[in-house]
Amino acid sequence: MKTMTAAEIRNTWLSFFESKRHRIEASASLVPQNDPTLLWINAGVAPLKKYFDGTETPPNPRLVNVQKCIRTNDIEHVGKTARHHTFFEMLGNFSIGDYFKKEAIQWGFELLTDPKWFGFPQDKLYMTYYPDDEEARQHWLDCGVDPTHVIPRSDNYWEIGPGPCGPDTEIYFDRGEAHDTRGIELLEQDIENDRYIEIWNIVFSQFNAKPGLTRDQYPELPNQNIDTGAGLERFACVIQGTETNFETDLFFPIIKHTEALSGVPYEGQMAYKVIADHVKALVFAISDGAILSNEGRGYVLRRLLRRAVKYGRQLNLNEPFLYRLVDDVVDTMGVFYQNLHETKDIVAKLILKEEEKFLETINEGEKHLMEAIAKEGDTVSGQTAFKLYDTYGFPIELTLEYAEELGVKVDEHAFQQALEEQKKRSRSARSVKGGMKTQEEAYLKFKTSSLFIGYETLQAEAKVIKVFPEGIILDQTPFYAASGGQVADEGTINGLTVTDVIKLPNGQHLHVVEGDLTEGDEVLAIVDAKKRQRTIRNHSAAHLFHQAIKDIMGKHTNQQGSQVAPKAWRFDFNHYETEGDQTILEVERLVKHHIHDEPLDVNIRHMSLDDARQYGALALFGEKYGDVVRVVDMGWSKELCGGTHVDNTRQIIDFAITSYESIGSGIYRMEGVTGPDLKADMTTYLEPIDNERQLLEDKITRLSPKADLPKAPVVTGSYQDIINGRQHLSLLKDIIRQLEKEINLQKQHDVLKRLDDFITDPANKRQLVITHDIDGRILKQLMDALYDKIKAEVIFIANVNDDKVTFLCKSALGNADVLIKKAAGLTDGSGGGKPHMAQGGTSHKDKLEAALKAIEELL
Repeated sequence: MKTMTAAEIRNTWLSFFESKRHRIEASASLVPQNDPTLLWINAGVAPLKKYFDGTETPPNPRLVNVQKCIRTNDIEHVGKTARHHTFFEMLGNFSIGDYFKKEAIQWGFELLTDPKWFGFPQDKLYMTYYPDDEEARQHWLDCGVDPTHVIPRSDNYWEIGPGPCGPDTEIYFDRGEAHDTRGIELLEQDIENDRYIEIWNIVFSQFNAKPGLTRDQYPELPNQNIDTGAGLERFACVIQGTETNFETDLFFPIIKHTEALSGVPYEGQMAYKVIADHVKALVFAISDGAILSNEGRGYVLRRLLRRAVKYGRQLNLNEPFLYRLVDDVVDTMGVFYQNLHETKDIVAKLILKEEEKFLETINEGEKHLMEAIAKEGDTVSGQTAFKLYDTYGFPIELTLEYAEELGVKVDEHAFQQALEEQKKRSRSARSVKGGMKTQEEAYLKFKTSSLFIGYETLQAEAKVIKVFPEGIILDQTPFYAASGGQVADEGTINGLTVTDVIKLPNGQHLHVVEGDLTEGDEVLAIVDAKKRQRTIRNHSAAHLFHQAIKDIMGKHTNQQGSQVAPKAWRFDFNHYETEGDQTILEVERLVKHHIHDEPLDVNIRHMSLDDARQYGALALFGEKYGDVVRVVDMGWSKELCGGTHVDNTRQIIDFAITSYESIGSGIYRMEGVTGPDLKADMTTYLEPIDNERQLLEDKITRLSPKADLPKAPVVTGSYQDIINGRQHLSLLKDIIRQLEKEINLQKQHDVLKRLDDFITDPANKRQLVITHDIDGRILKQLMDALYDKIKAEVIFIANVNDDKVTFLCKSALGNADVLIKKAAGLTDGSGGGKPHMAQGGTSHKDKLEAALKAIEELL
């Protein structure tokens, strides 16, 4: 058997199947594209589903890939076992209606045993198969495999409900008795062990599972497919002869650097393995555009980072360290995954920022957890666990892990109860929608249909079909209910103002009305056309903006929240770093281009979710979509969306970005305006800048009445106005700094020119000097000048301002601090310093005279 690096294993796999006329598919992003059903790409076949389910024709019926994957369902096992990982690479070969069982098995045997390829010893390989799949067994025997190495096992069948399914065959490598003295019964009885390592699974997608039928009754599929998966980490462990996957070249460079940072020798500790695994997952996921947050995949990443930090503390790594390992991940994996080099700097920054935040949390949480364990004994109460989570941000997973290490339990049931109670309190606190929750059962039971006709018309005659305490339901309505980021329509029903429109669980629109209507009333519903028009302009602009940031900042940018209203649009998105002004202007210019220079028709299309994905429409993770979806198609931009839009982007009229800010770790927000009144709207957004400008100009005038004020920038209707405004403020501040510098220099000159005015007796080497309204910096210079002029032993200055007195003392006798403390004490002030230089002050001017008499006596 050849000794190979992980890179050589990848290349051998791809080269072999390429020689068998397979097309090499590049690894897809870990963040699923246009598939809201997946949290992560978790298998080699996942990004190829579109070929297997027939929604898209593959470029070649034979495909091969090395796919990066993340699975976190077994996170607690990572580091405890030799082979569990969150991030891993899946080697796969696939046939979509082309070759089947015979070729899959023959080629598998050739790749594994031929010295030209991997060259595994044939006697070390064992195969399991489904007992009824005699064909698969025979193909293995035809390859020359010892019959005692081909083992039937009833669990060798791939099936996940109705649909394609079939038997599979698994290939194992025997690492020998050193890893377990037990023999073939480990495979026959499917006993977990470290001797026989599964390295490859080949699935024969052969049958169509149907409810009510047994497996031997399933009909065969018209097209039979091959789907295989081999873990690169396991291959590397076997080929490189390491004890676990973590000693292979896929992990060990990371472990060695961690060892160097910690000073604790690596002897197989779980902490090292957790850190190496989790930091790889973090680097790859963030590089692919995932963000650290408190929900969805962002929460998974945050949990991985926090778990790694927590295990780092076992290795005396009490300061941020994960960010230091980013280069090791890139050095180890970057030859095959080139994009890691492009993103490594920002990935390291994001990880460092998150580490620093969490270390603050963990220090506080640990302290309170230990105090709780000392008080509560062998079980941490649910209330304590919830307080740690809610008050200190200490994750329940960490509480559970700490408890396990310390041999105590956590009342998880009580924790979940406390968490649910908090959610209920939060829901009940929401104004109208909070009140709605108390009606939830009534809403769920109300199933009479109500038709939304607001895409076609803004006015309709309708009938009140239901009255709830919070509002009314009409049999048909032109009013859009708040959803998908678009705010609800405003308007009237029979002259009564509609203040909100809320979508109920069964799809009806609840109209919140200022006034009373009764069931059966015939009404006239009128949407405020001007506000709707402004809203649809902003909504269509938000779609253009989304596509623009993808084109300019990168495909990884995805919507993380939005609001489109009559006055403005707001869009939250993930990104690696804060962009400069020129990038923001570039985004703005691209959107303006598709409004003014190359306007786009906006078409609404209805299709299946699978067809929409195939069509290239963006689907947002976490959104719930039905069997038929609505696609807003602008050609350049395609999104699944139920909102209202313009017919052509020229109807947006104009577009400007008004603000750009970071609102969290890796999350940014932009806001903007559209329409014919854009310049006037920009003036509103410039008000804070204008207010500050007025204050600065007033200050300049006070400092120098004859100063020339630079003209304020002209509003053009662009983000450039914001940039110009900021630059103008900076210019005014520079002018103020220069004027203040000149004024202070003049004051200093004037004060120092009058030194003799401050000296009552030049022969007295111990002077008490009283001054008025002298700047603190000039006061220090005055004291030094006086001290030098009379070659003083002690200079004590009391500078009187409107609201306070400042004491300053310089002494060759070493009593400056004594004198300052004396003056401060007599005036209820404060002060201190060194024997030769000290200062203090007081706001009690009424006690100054007595204090100065006392100082004079001491002098």
